[in-house]
Amino acid sequence: MASVSVPEASIPGEIVEDPRRRTTLVKGGLGFHDVTETICGVVEGKSPRGWWILFGLSLALVGLFVVCVGYLIWSGIGVWGLMIPVAWGWAIVNFVWWVGIGHAGTLISAILFLFRQKWRTGINRFAEAMTIFAVICALIFPTIHVGRIWLIWFTLPIPNWQFIWPNFRSPLLWDVFAVGTYFAVSLMFWYTGLIPDLATLRDRAKGKLAPVLYGIFALGWRGSMRHWMNYEKAYLILAGLSTPLVLSVHSIVSFDFAVSVVPGWHTTIFPPYFVAGAIYSGFAMVMTLAVIARRVYGVGNLITVDHFDNMNKIMLVTGMMVGYAYGMEFFVSWYSGSPYEGFIFRARATGPYAWAYWTMITCNVLVPQIFWLRSMRRSIPVMFVASILINVGMWFERFVIVASSLAQDYLPANWGYYRPTWVDVGTFLGTLGIFFTFFLLFLRFLPMVAMAEVKGVMPEADPHREPAREGRVS
Repeated sequence: MASVSVPEASIPGEIVEDPRRRTTLVKGGLGFHDVTETICGVVEGKSPRGWWILFGLSLALVGLFVVCVGYLIWSGIGVWGLMIPVAWGWAIVNFVWWVGIGHAGTLISAILFLFRQKWRTGINRFAEAMTIFAVICALIFPTIHVGRIWLIWFTLPIPNWQFIWPNFRSPLLWDVFAVGTYFAVSLMFWYTGLIPDLATLRDRAKGKLAPVLYGIFALGWRGSMRHWMNYEKAYLILAGLSTPLVLSVHSIVSFDFAVSVVPGWHTTIFPPYFVAGAIYSGFAMVMTLAVIARRVYGVGNLITVDHFDNMNKIMLVTGMMVGYAYGMEFFVSWYSGSPYEGFIFRARATGPYAWAYWTMITCNVLVPQIFWLRSMRRSIPVMFVASILINVGMWFERFVIVASSLAQDYLPANWGYYRPTWVDVGTFLGTLGIFFTFFLLFLRFLPMVAMAEVKGVMPEADPHREPAREGRVS
């Protein structure tokens, strides 16, 4: 039988922690040096064959994007499936979907940091990177949706030049402020967290170019007490700025729909509903990327099943919030007494877009229910498949909101059925290529896990730790 030695209290009444109950965020008995070698080895070593295959596929999709957008600029947005009355199509669907994916990174980094959730340290770095790349992909669609891309500056809040005033009462202009601010703050937040790790790569870099580039971006970091004090202060301030942005950005994106008078859009439930859905889809994308990166680069001791377990719990909660919002939409449409609202929601479930609606319900409401079981929350194949299905469902949610509401408006004579064209599909696949190209380059040249933050939550970082008094479990 295994023997367990637990230290006795040296002071009467002192509570001694049982080492069997400790939750270690870094597995495998890794120390500080091991963490540095593991993470830096990903950047300093050769890229695996799988990285090159994925990078080639991503570049091919980027080429498809260039072809589709070039054809769009040459011919106009008539090459899309837009028609009357569906004047918003895949471009707006994809915009909202990409912005939603960009929410998880800032949530993991900012809100969980302010709540002192130490488990975030293993996944926050590539979640923040995912935020930056997703917002870049999102901003592409409003830009090309205007048709005459060279006139996109009309949407910017610039002075009254040529007697053109932006409409500050339009939620589309609010998007410019909200998404632009969110991108800028998220970029600064991500870069600030990178500085100590960039200094580590600078000190280890070989050759002539790498030390110079890492040295420039490390901003002269030497790890002094003054540097750490300024770093922690700046990180805390940016976390405080980012937290309200997580809630405000997708609320303002929802105003694109909620301030209109289109049946199915004009509802006050959209802001919290969109925020919950954004966090939901963002965590699903983080899960998908984390499972792949963990397997390819062998960082299972740093990105553990415990991290996935916590993320699956958050997805379960936000999935239930989204499901509750779906039900409340039907209640509000009935309670309002508006025949137009009632009709549009019945048509979503039983009309021409019922296939999309029930795909949404299946992926977003039914699939995450498996996470009630602990064994399912800790099963890598299950969570990987579920994360992909959830993001598919969240895309269909945006499609149902946009297409079904516009396709059947107040006048039956105007009704139509929206069908995307190959240009719609190619443009969307192209943004996936842009996203994964950026993400793969990030994995290749920057530390995918925050070394400094991971070390900060390890037992060795505790100044009150006394190794001699720690018991052994044999």
